[in-house]
Amino acid sequence: MEHESSREGKEGHVGDLIRLGILTVSDRASQGVYEDEGGPAILSFFEEAILSPFIAHYRCVKDDQAIIETAIKSLVDDVGCNVVVTTGGTGPAERDVTPEATTAVCDRIMPGFGEQMRSISLAFVPTAILSRQVGGLRGSSLIFNLPGRPKAIRETIDEIWKSVPYCIDLMNGPYMDMDEKICNSFRPKGALRR
Repeated sequence: MEHESSREGKEGHVGDLIRLGILTVSDRASQGVYEDEGGPAILSFFEEAILSPFIAHYRCVKDDQAIIETAIKSLVDDVGCNVVVTTGGTGPAERDVTPEATTAVCDRIMPGFGEQMRSISLAFVPTAILSRQVGGLRGSSLIFNLPGRPKAIRETIDEIWKSVPYCIDLMNGPYMDMDEKICNSFRPKGALRR
């Protein structure tokens, strides 16, 4: 299952067009047993927080490492996403293989993403320690795994995304302008556009 959403930049933005990937990993959602709530929660954050114009590419796949790897590679290599965010499949269950798939397709791992996401989630639930979320780079794209539940997604992405625009800058990607009232992202003063 896949579709695309786009949005023009919000008034007064100083950013470039951003391509974003949303990948929900769920056996049941991919089969239509229930409606995916994780992917829409991520898209809702993008719509609220990003001032730049963007195109968001959404896919929902089952918990299968080869299929997850193929989906991530397609979003990066074929679609050209600057950031790919996954949701689901990061726990200790046997079919939770999203971290393995992410690690397999990344050129370099960014350990701070997993460390910070677990730290954020531990403030809300003690079972956050069971999460195996990872983040990494494939070419000039950033990929990272979020939790599966909408509440946990927002608790995590609202904090993690503060570092994402500057990460994309450092990889010579497009300039992502953020709504500071929603997500006060960090850039050194010399890296800011006015």
